Amino acid sequence: MAQDGYPSDPKVWKCFKAIETVAMDRAARCVFTTPGAASAYRKRYPAAASRMAVLENGYDEESFSGLARSSKEGGARVLNPGKWTLLHSGIVYPSERDPTQFFAALALGVQRGDFDRNALRVRFRAPVHAELLRGLAGRYGIADIIEICPPVGYRDALSEMVQADGLLIMQAANCNAQIPAKLYEYLRAGVPLIGLTDLEGDTAQALRLAGIGALAPLDSTTQIADVLAAFLTDLRQGSSVLPDVAAVASASRRARTEQLAALLQCAATPPM
Repeated sequence: MAQDGYPSDPKVWKCFKAIETVAMDRAARCVFTTPGAASAYRKRYPAAASRMAVLENGYDEESFSGLARSSKEGGARVLNPGKWTLLHSGIVYPSERDPTQFFAALALGVQRGDFDRNALRVRFRAPVHAELLRGLAGRYGIADIIEICPPVGYRDALSEMVQADGLLIMQAANCNAQIPAKLYEYLRAGVPLIGLTDLEGDTAQALRLAGIGALAPLDSTTQIADVLAAFLTDLRQGSSVLPDVAAVASASRRARTEQLAALLQCAATPPM
């Protein structure tokens, strides 16, 4: 609750810290959604370290019921017929998911001839900061590649993920101890993923554990351009790597609930 510089009001910060300290002292189990968050709290409260556990977010299998990739053109290029569509679904935060270097990498890819600009579309669904994206698209001369789309219902958003040719996750280094919740829905969608994130952060590690190797730092234009070029080549050749089946299954909310049940059982069992 109490972080460096947050909350900014010293009195509120002191109250937050007091609540946090009491919770860590009295809780039978302290549960975190990412390894990085758990690690930070083990350092902050070493006496409670043995009582800390990680239980990541997940996806709801029932929400995907009836959703399947279209068989049109072998399941590819359905959202934009004749074009490959790379989808980012959800908010694009100016700092935590700064897309500047990604847009620069798209421009570099066009300049290098890595892909045909007429055959690629990058769709941002409900990004909130649409003007930021439009400004970047204009600055880098790639407005024709970028699509900015309004919010849709949850099931429609999942269906779009399933139909996309590729899914884009962005997470800056200042969020290394966080994993976007939509990453688990991305995994379940069964579509090739490309991760633009700090390679030392929890998001990158979660992608690696799911077998995803198309990773580049969000703040490196050249590395993004290189990974993107390889990613698009794999799409064209039909050789893209999909999320590991076992990793996807373990990220379901049913599987997470089994983990929670085990934690509750341990917490409820008196020590010998």
